[in-house]
Amino acid sequence: MNVKQGLKKKNTLVKEIQELYARLSQYNSVEVGNVRPYSPKDMLEQINEKSNELVELKTKIHKANTPVYDKIFRLSELKSTIARLKSLDCTEGVCTDYYSRNRENSPVKTAEVTVVERDEMVKFMEGQIEDLQDILDNHNQNTEI
Repeated sequence: MNVKQGLKKKNTLVKEIQELYARLSQYNSVEVGNVRPYSPKDMLEQINEKSNELVELKTKIHKANTPVYDKIFRLSELKSTIARLKSLDCTEGVCTDYYSRNRENSPVKTAEVTVVERDEMVKFMEGQIEDLQDILDNHNQNTEI
């Protein structure tokens, strides 16, 4: 199994564990006389088995990703920076918002980082993300775990 397949399997296991916990919660305590379609003790046993499988798989993925952790961390930071930049207020000039629209003198704003500069930074970082993602996709496809 390669890293890509391992990541898909990890997501599947996480979803299965969540579903088992939901059944456990739903059917642990039922009104006397009602049918219990799932055994909570069986659910706990399955959760334990799947959790052990998940730990083993995550460990293998972790070890296989050691050579590319710098790229994984850089990708994460770029995405975080882009999200923050996109929410950066770059308003310049007369500003009329909901609270100041009835004021006689609307505030005038200036921005050190202009909207054009911000958009160029975001575009540049998105290009870096694409490059990193290509490297990671290649790693995930070609690295066995």
